[in-house]
Amino acid sequence: MKRILIYSAVLLIGITACTKKNTLVLTNPLAVDRTDETIIMSRAEIEARFGTVSEGFAPILKLNGQNVPSQTDDMNGDGKWDELVFTVDLYASETINLKVVNVAVAEYPEFEKRTNVRLGILQADDTYLEVDQYMAPSCKDSFKIIAQGESVSWENDKMGFRNYFDCRNVKDLYGKLKPGMIIDKIHTPEIPDYHKLNDWGMDVLHCGSSTGSGGLAMLEGDSLYRLGSTDTYEYKKVAEGPVRSVFDLIYTGWNVAGQNLTAVERISIYPGKYWFQSDVTVSGFSGEKQIVTGIVTSLLKNEPVDFAANAEYRSIATLDVQSLNKDELGMAVLLRSNEVTKVARTTDIDFFKLGYKTVVEKNFSNVISQTYYVAQKINADAPARHYFLAVWGLENDQWKNMDDFKAYISSEAELLSNPVLIK
Repeated sequence: MKRILIYSAVLLIGITACTKKNTLVLTNPLAVDRTDETIIMSRAEIEARFGTVSEGFAPILKLNGQNVPSQTDDMNGDGKWDELVFTVDLYASETINLKVVNVAVAEYPEFEKRTNVRLGILQADDTYLEVDQYMAPSCKDSFKIIAQGESVSWENDKMGFRNYFDCRNVKDLYGKLKPGMIIDKIHTPEIPDYHKLNDWGMDVLHCGSSTGSGGLAMLEGDSLYRLGSTDTYEYKKVAEGPVRSVFDLIYTGWNVAGQNLTAVERISIYPGKYWFQSDVTVSGFSGEKQIVTGIVTSLLKNEPVDFAANAEYRSIATLDVQSLNKDELGMAVLLRSNEVTKVARTTDIDFFKLGYKTVVEKNFSNVISQTYYVAQKINADAPARHYFLAVWGLENDQWKNMDDFKAYISSEAELLSNPVLIK
């Protein structure tokens, strides 16, 4: 089975004495194949190993004379690239040599696009203009939908995800049957209705007033405070390309038990995997708090599971005939075991009917219900990381039972725990 490993902070890359100075030597320490191994190197790392890269140039990588899919990203907005991202395949226990070549930025090779992020804003002619930065409308006076598909959307060749671009701030899913990119076409004449089954797939999740597929909250005492209805809510694209897309969701004025907090969720997505990475940073408090990520349970009949994915990672997961297409849908959260503080399930009470009405047009309440969640330690100004997984039984028969889904989650945890090593 194909596997992926994403890591950026600790990348162990060696240059052996017998190799040329423009060669990276990567070794797979596990006896399993790794397909679509996505690796991130900072510009500082590259220049420390291979010398200064001249202005107007960027590195590419070659394996056996062939270009390796890659991109260079400007992560701090200064107009210069500062990270190289590339994707390679490694057989079980294999070592590969990659040649590093600098090319003019204008001549950088084009690669198949396997990740995508989009926020389209409604225009006067009923089209949607893609923007790289935008502030969501407030719901305090009225509710209106201005975003294509109601959401910020992101995808790879396996799944599509979205986050409502309004005060609901709930995450949702697009199940995909084909690897091509589709979110640019949502809410256009090509895909006018994404709620019904198409040849590419469909919107597969009912969210209600839950956290949907990985929405966020803060746990204070025995109460959950949704990351929604904040004073401001802003989208900012950071990077988009064939092997990685990254964006920030930025919030100010998050009222948590009378505290005024700010939060940034940085979402990254890579090729060939059934999950995205979320790094959440919260400011405005001291000490330690508990950030929450959850899964909707409104159509769940089977019991959710909480298990050790491996020695370092823990997961909560659900799998049931719970998609809007009335077939199997699995969702899970994966995070480090030593950061987990609580796993629980909320009440199924319909708080909207009780009068807690945040968005009347959508029968939505800001009070979270019908959610299975995990709480995670978080310190002020320090990112807390989790991975959210989603699989659809119509896309692959493998995703029709929990045992196979758990096995996949555990295999991903093993890859995360065992990064590529130097010889």
